Amino acid sequence: MPAINQVGPVNDSDTGGRVTASDPSRRSHRRFVITLGVFYFAWWSALAINPVNRNDWALENIVVAGGLLILFLTWRHYIFSRFSYFLITLFLAFHAIGSHYTYSEVPYQEWVGVIAEKFSLEPATIGRNHFDRFVHFAYGLLLSYPFRESFLHFARIRWSFWSYLVPLAFALSTSLLYELLEWAAAVILGGDIGIAFLGSQGDIWDAQKDSFCALVGSLLALTTTGIVFFLTKRGHQMKWVRFQEHD
Repeated sequence: MPAINQVGPVNDSDTGGRVTASDPSRRSHRRFVITLGVFYFAWWSALAINPVNRNDWALENIVVAGGLLILFLTWRHYIFSRFSYFLITLFLAFHAIGSHYTYSEVPYQEWVGVIAEKFSLEPATIGRNHFDRFVHFAYGLLLSYPFRESFLHFARIRWSFWSYLVPLAFALSTSLLYELLEWAAAVILGGDIGIAFLGSQGDIWDAQKDSFCALVGSLLALTTTGIVFFLTKRGHQMKWVRFQEHD
């Protein structure tokens, strides 16, 4: 396979020919990202009002602030596709819910009960609060696609085994790193804030189970991406990378 930077000018039906800075698709993309940003800021602001534990909320949002800062600072060098920005925003929206209630106290069981009552169903009784496991799964499921997209851009490779393995390893390793950060914060801070931030709920294998959920989510996302490409022979991520290269 030739390297990406060896590919000639892009002429794609989705971009109307050669991509330029003034191309309408670029302006449309910027409006889409701004719309997502406005939505997320409104959602985050609403959930920032009177959280269950303000100190835990602040800790949970440190990583978010760092991630958003990286996206802002790298905007001129690399812009993700619309689908990637949508997936990132969706994950951040889930995280904002966990930050507001603390992950151990998200009342999703009550929400399920209300829905079940509306449709005259009998909701299942669930012991442990599994919202943290769900968000770890969502981390792998929703962010592996953007991870792979950026890897294709910076590693200068095309469709290969490594473009799936490296994003999978990155999703798992960063999930494990976050668990270590939670443990360190709990040890240093201690007390109620440490317990709230750790969110293990008494499970000594909580960190391993959370990371496993992220691994399963990432496997599902990358496997689906590979199957779609195999069936359609259309490399949407590579097409976006080429868009970036020739802008």
